[in-house]
Amino acid sequence: MSAALTLLALAAAPSLAGACVVADGPARAGADLLARRLHERGIHPAPTCPVTLRFETMPALGEGFAIGRHGRTIMVQVGQTRSAAYAAGWILGHMQGTQLALSGPVHSAPAMAVRGDQIGIRAKNNSFDAWTPAMLARQVEDLALMGANRVQLVAPVSDDAAASPLAPLPARDAILATARAAQALGLQVALYYPLLRDYAKPADVAAERADFAALIADFPALDAVYFPGGDPGHTAPAPLFALLGQLATPLHARFPGAEMLVSSQGFDAAGFAAFVAQVRARPPWLSAVFVGPQTRASIAQHRALFAGVVPLELYPDTAHAMHAQLPLQRWHPAFALTQGREPVNPRPRAMAAAFADQAPGTRGFVAYSEGVNDDWNLAQWLALAWNQRALPRAIALAHARRFIGDDRFAALPLALEQGWRGDPARNRAIGRTLAATTALRPARWADWRIDLYRYRAVYDALVARRWAAAQAADALARAALAQAPRTGSTRAVAAARRAFARPEAPATVALYHRLETLAARLWDKARMQLSVPRYGASNWERGANLDRAMADLTDRVALAPRMAAALALPGEPARAAALAALADRADRRHGALYDDLGMPGAQPHLLRGAGERADPQGRASSIIGVADHLPADGWPLATLTYAETLYENPLRLSYRLPRGGAWCLRFTWAGEDYWRSMAVRANGQEILPPQNRAANPAYIEVPIPAGLTGRGRLALAFVARAGAGGGGRGQQVAETWLLRKTRALRCDGQWTGP
Repeated sequence: MSAALTLLALAAAPSLAGACVVADGPARAGADLLARRLHERGIHPAPTCPVTLRFETMPALGEGFAIGRHGRTIMVQVGQTRSAAYAAGWILGHMQGTQLALSGPVHSAPAMAVRGDQIGIRAKNNSFDAWTPAMLARQVEDLALMGANRVQLVAPVSDDAAASPLAPLPARDAILATARAAQALGLQVALYYPLLRDYAKPADVAAERADFAALIADFPALDAVYFPGGDPGHTAPAPLFALLGQLATPLHARFPGAEMLVSSQGFDAAGFAAFVAQVRARPPWLSAVFVGPQTRASIAQHRALFAGVVPLELYPDTAHAMHAQLPLQRWHPAFALTQGREPVNPRPRAMAAAFADQAPGTRGFVAYSEGVNDDWNLAQWLALAWNQRALPRAIALAHARRFIGDDRFAALPLALEQGWRGDPARNRAIGRTLAATTALRPARWADWRIDLYRYRAVYDALVARRWAAAQAADALARAALAQAPRTGSTRAVAAARRAFARPEAPATVALYHRLETLAARLWDKARMQLSVPRYGASNWERGANLDRAMADLTDRVALAPRMAAALALPGEPARAAALAALADRADRRHGALYDDLGMPGAQPHLLRGAGERADPQGRASSIIGVADHLPADGWPLATLTYAETLYENPLRLSYRLPRGGAWCLRFTWAGEDYWRSMAVRANGQEILPPQNRAANPAYIEVPIPAGLTGRGRLALAFVARAGAGGGGRGQQVAETWLLRKTRALRCDGQWTGP
């Protein structure tokens, strides 16, 4: 828009300076919320009321609202109590300064019936366990301003510590205070209630029923209870459904209209079939099935199985970037090893793809969140559930105007998502995004969100610099080792050690100090626990990525003992040869066809599958991951990083080979500290029978008969046992080498690794 058109639009927009806010009884809570937020912005009612925002309730509008201007009055008609908060959110999201962008009548209503978020007041949460009731009430208000109609609270007992050491009051009290805040705005109150006992024991059934009845007796309102089938929980479908039938009695005695939902999470193939049978029997208490992480069947399969039987609802994991329901399938290991599972993770394109894939045929969602790190993803899901055609830029602009006060923020979520594409050392978008974030000028009333996105922009820039330096150090060290036959082993090792000993650049240290400052502010403003020792996070995986910001990204620790061992060999030729071999992990000297399967750009033979846009959950794709270790633990990066596939989807590689001759497959079987048994097939023929991994990492060598490659093509498949439950993970391979067999290469299974 040109400057002239911008001025014209502003001139036509009504000013809310001095505005008075009035409302009838049902709309009062939402109108008061708007008045408080305007007050924060320095907009106070003038005695003469130059403009009046008049809220009136019209039940025919349902959850929707209508806004129109009539002279000096802006009429805000709302369908019910919470609709007034939705209208307030629209107004705040369309304000520049005191000007309201209202060029004509507005009529708005949500597309989906359920739009919610989970607030987990538990020790594992990266924020909410340390929040006061006032902070929790404001979060409920923010959710209402973004269009949520349901607030889901995690029960005080879950797969967690009994209490958080950071909690300003007992979890039960905080949960009930948050429920009251939701009820005051007319939002629905929901409870997420894991079932963790052994329900084959009558005493455990009786205890669960008593605990459940005692908890819900304290709730001021309860509209729905969500019972996960697993994650957490481990009860088979038959006793699970029998128990839920018993829990329905105290629930409906206290809250006759409360819904009961159960999820299909955690079951293996047999358990899922049994779950389907229980649902199709249509127990009278069952209101809906919710579908979330750790679910082996796709949402499309759920639609087919339960159409006309029971409504479906989504439980999308907006919180996690890896080892998750919606993983970043080609996330660079430099990010994964430092920023971890719960980073600040705006993903506009990925969330749009996930919503488009999952939302059809469902009645809505309650997001699985672990704190404030997924602020953008939640905002996007809520916006799409209201208007499925909403574009990320428009959503971000409204977010900026509600919470930050600088319209330039609208470009930031997409820019941050692009910063996670490819090699961070080569991604110029990272530097541009840092500059754009630094240039933002938030309003005085801006909340913690501005520092949240600044933190991520600084972190990306820090990773980019440190990864570039790590790559340079590794390259110099390996080049020095490769020269050992010429320079001598002692000089080669000394040069490699010097390459690894270079200090961090001053600019890198300065970025880290900026990150520390932002982390401290996020603790002060949002109790975000970005460090275990500094801010009391439960562990690193739970968002405490400040603790890994300066983690070593080189192979220094892994190479050190191997260099020492090489120097201890008898005779200079043996020492030099061993060091040269260390420099050549890919075994190019022997003509190996090598794939570093966990490193983007180093997987020439890996079949990636459908990809993130077409397959948001990675069910038909290969996914990059990192193990539960660090380079400082002595694991080379090539071993730490892996490719995996889920459930029954094999991990596949494809080769074009010279005709004739036999080949040898070597692979590093490494990854997380749990795994699935696995077989290997070559052109459809099993060359390694199903087996368990003997160690982590394990180094496997398998001959490939010459007859299988006679046509010059080879399709390798790493195949896990069928029928897995949980997240379907554990089918993980870090590296592969394919070598032609020679007299020197016997391929007898005795290989001990690179």
